[in-house]
Amino acid sequence: MSVRSPSSTTVLITGAAGFLGSHLCDCFLKRDWHVIGIDNLLTGAATNLAHLASDTRFRFLRHDVTKPFVVDDPIDLVLHFACPASPRDYLQHPIHTLKVDSVGTLHTLGIAKAHRARYLVASTSEVYGDPQVHPQPESYWGHVNPIGPRSVYDEAKRFAEALTMAYHRAHGLDARIVRIFNTYGPRMRAGDGRVIPQFITHALSGIPLPIHGDGRQTRSFCFVDDLVDGIYRLATYDALAGEVFNLGNPDEVTLLELAEMVTSLVGTTLDIVHLPLPQDDPTRRRPDTLKAQAGLSWAPTVPLREGLRRTIEWFASATPARHYQVPAA
Repeated sequence: MSVRSPSSTTVLITGAAGFLGSHLCDCFLKRDWHVIGIDNLLTGAATNLAHLASDTRFRFLRHDVTKPFVVDDPIDLVLHFACPASPRDYLQHPIHTLKVDSVGTLHTLGIAKAHRARYLVASTSEVYGDPQVHPQPESYWGHVNPIGPRSVYDEAKRFAEALTMAYHRAHGLDARIVRIFNTYGPRMRAGDGRVIPQFITHALSGIPLPIHGDGRQTRSFCFVDDLVDGIYRLATYDALAGEVFNLGNPDEVTLLELAEMVTSLVGTTLDIVHLPLPQDDPTRRRPDTLKAQAGLSWAPTVPLREGLRRTIEWFASATPARHYQVPAA
């Protein structure tokens, strides 16, 4: 599989100040790309990029991609990763979520077309909804409630995929789609509502862990370093125009198993409070990654327990309120 050379190449990354976007900035800079990062800081944080302030290969633009913009610098690759990603965020900002994956996708596709750049859009496992096929392959069309509360995210991403493929077919744009399954790691916001930061911060603070429903629903969690490696391969490998790839960890765990793992790593007792199950919350979630294994020579390498240990250490060191002692692995 041939790979695009990083010599004098520039990537535009939207959502650059977010959890995943900031790790992508690091990834491309380590491979000697020039990076232009765009973020409106609605859910992203400038602190995620503070360590790049002195890097002359990095430039940050504070801008909302739902509003028109131009970039004068030559661009070889566009990664559209701007969007509220946690249920708490996209339910708090439903209209903006729909706009960033419709109007924002249109604007970034226009940038890629104008620069004749390759394009990669971040989609999600949420396009499969509450799946009736398990595990979920890329060929599965999904089971989504188009008017439920979660539709502002699910249907926004489905539209972003449709628009991306329309540009690929109508304009010959080299466009790819990555469907991202549950990802975790350092730089997640403590209060974004996703299960791993919520479990970790509660365990570190000695607060009962909240579990929606009975906790038997499953998820498949991928450490951010593994995911970023897969995204880089999908973005830079040639001969993948018009392709869709699942990226995630196929190891499936229940939320109860996850809670037990987090509390054991923190060194506290398991104490749970059960909450009502949100509407349209999927009961099972696990990616079929055979296509990524074959087409990208990619598979996750960080076991869940090891990734959780690294994430717990980051949350402990990043929390100014108190100093947490994390037991050795």
